Amino acid sequence: MARQILLIEDNPGDVRLMREALRDFSEAPELRVVSDGAQALRYLRREEEFAEAARPCLVFMDLNLPKFDAREVLRELKSDSELKCIPVAVLTTSDAERDIREVYDLHANCYLRKPADLDSYLETVRQAVHFWLSVAEVPCE
Repeated sequence: MARQILLIEDNPGDVRLMREALRDFSEAPELRVVSDGAQALRYLRREEEFAEAARPCLVFMDLNLPKFDAREVLRELKSDSELKCIPVAVLTTSDAERDIREVYDLHANCYLRKPADLDSYLETVRQAVHFWLSVAEVPCE
């Protein structure tokens, strides 16, 4: 079974870019996408329509999401004993020091700024995925 990445992103363009970045892996991870923080928490907790969902090995999420933003998702995720070990990468356009500090205070595993140009964006995502799924040891079901 392929390793799974959960992307929490409401911008269809960024979803397409993530799919493009994952295409180059010899064993491409499966990408699952939800578009808001409330769906993300249901997915991670395997509730309602996500009761059969596999647990992801890595989560990428935008900082500013509908319903619950990344801060709220992180607060819930990192306080749950079964979910807190899943690495979370916040992928955002914000370079505000306050945002960076806040997500690390909430135990995000990394904060990645979305580069403006396509090649840099794809390379940033590829490097992060390579690190978390090929270099680091992460718990996956």
